[in-house]
Amino acid sequence: MNPPLTWVKSSYSSNDGPECVEVAITPATIHIRDSKDMNGAQLAVSGTTWTEFLDFAAHSA
Repeated sequence: MNPPLTWVKSSYSSNDGPECVEVAITPATIHIRDSKDMNGAQLAVSGTTWTEFLDFAAHSA
């Protein structure tokens, strides 16, 4: 059985705003969810995919 994930809220998310994202990092994957719907859908991506996303987001802002 896999250990429970440790979720961390994005530093860009506030408790008041609509954009609340949490991530949980494991050796193989990065898990992403909406902190307002903890039992809802989650994404799981590879570390490479996460790095590419962060690079894209940094250049798109």
